[in-house]
Amino acid sequence: MALHTSPSSEKYDDEVFIRPQLAEPGEAQSLPRFRLSDRGLPPQTAYQVVHDELLLDANSRLNLATFVGTWMEPQARVIIDECLDKNIVDRDESPQTAELERRCVGILADLWNAGAGDATGCSTTGSSEACMLGGLALKWRWRERRRAAGKSTDRPNLVMGANVQVCWDKFCRYWDVEPRQAPLEPGRTCLGASEAGALCDENTIGVVAILGSTFDGAYDPISEIAAALDELQGRTGLDVPIHVDAASGGFVAPFLDPELEWDFRLRRVQSINASGHKYGLVYPNVGWVVWRDKDALPNDLVFEVNYLGGTTPTFALNFSRSGAFVVAQYFTMIRLGRDGFRRVQQDSRDTARWLAQEIADMGPFELVSDGSTIPVFAFRVADPVSDYSVFDVSGALRLSGWQVPAYNLPPNLQDTSVLRVVVRNGFGKDLAQLLARDLRRTTESLEKVGPLPPHRHRLAFHH
Repeated sequence: MALHTSPSSEKYDDEVFIRPQLAEPGEAQSLPRFRLSDRGLPPQTAYQVVHDELLLDANSRLNLATFVGTWMEPQARVIIDECLDKNIVDRDESPQTAELERRCVGILADLWNAGAGDATGCSTTGSSEACMLGGLALKWRWRERRRAAGKSTDRPNLVMGANVQVCWDKFCRYWDVEPRQAPLEPGRTCLGASEAGALCDENTIGVVAILGSTFDGAYDPISEIAAALDELQGRTGLDVPIHVDAASGGFVAPFLDPELEWDFRLRRVQSINASGHKYGLVYPNVGWVVWRDKDALPNDLVFEVNYLGGTTPTFALNFSRSGAFVVAQYFTMIRLGRDGFRRVQQDSRDTARWLAQEIADMGPFELVSDGSTIPVFAFRVADPVSDYSVFDVSGALRLSGWQVPAYNLPPNLQDTSVLRVVVRNGFGKDLAQLLARDLRRTTESLEKVGPLPPHRHRLAFHH
């Protein structure tokens, strides 16, 4: 999350003003912004003050930058509200909430082909925490093997592509692991099998493979990476495990690409994470991590606590949090079933592919990806270079309410800048047609009058 500093000076008054018709007689007409007022407000007045300020936020349904869910059925909202006070870690108080979490883990283990073994897992606040837990298990298992062999444990490294999400950079920095990132190449926007194998050595704790890149939606060739690591072991004896970061694809590939081998069907895959609040179709604050079996999760990482009324095993980076979104995940699973998930994800993919083709047919753009993996695609301004950039297009679209991010690709493709569209449940073909219309108008305007001045870009960003 973003960091904030305490404001020393502001260009506006250091007060929030209350409209007279909202304040009760004799009540203060303003309150300080950055310190607590001496007296509180009635709940309706406090609600209206906060509600009015939040009108400045953008419409989340039009935010095509985020992978996070922005729509659920009304019944899901009801059950979330009913469960907001349930502490997921307090299994003595809320044993049935814990049971629903256990069922979700079992459903995911089955969905990801863990077989009839003893797969184990847990819920998290999201995929970033799940990745941290998966990475820690890799590091601990590597360290155990090294110590058993009487070898040094002071130089662990983790192999990945430059297309990984920033959580993996955080993991390496926070837990003192050398990141070994394979750069991208023209025509290859993900980690290649040969590149992964070439970066591994005796200090490699594992390889991270991505099922649904943040940058363009691409799948890493996970079965090919596994085969390359098999060949490496046969040649050198190095046994390097794989963690699959399926933050987005873990809830898409099983339904739309069932023949694709990326999960526990591959012996080398030891753990998988996914975001329930992405294509798991739940509002933000739930992720999942599952290990192939109990041996893949070292016992030293699991703590037993008994000060909530019963003995509870826990493996997490935090402790107390609401169980509402775990319950919402279970609701979604039983609400949709396999066929429902397939239909929802297929509709999103169909919308993404239709919109990608519409944009490709406009002329000024060319596709980097087409939405045929997860329902995400990226596109760039076609050569020859126009008088405007993808950043100009992104800024101009904000004036119509659309948030379509523009950014540069990772090394060695950093000179390529793209726009990305994330199609989620609730963004159907009707909205896609409106975006295509506004993008067409935007490019026509940019070609006639040129890009917006920098200060207009800033205005578009803030509003």
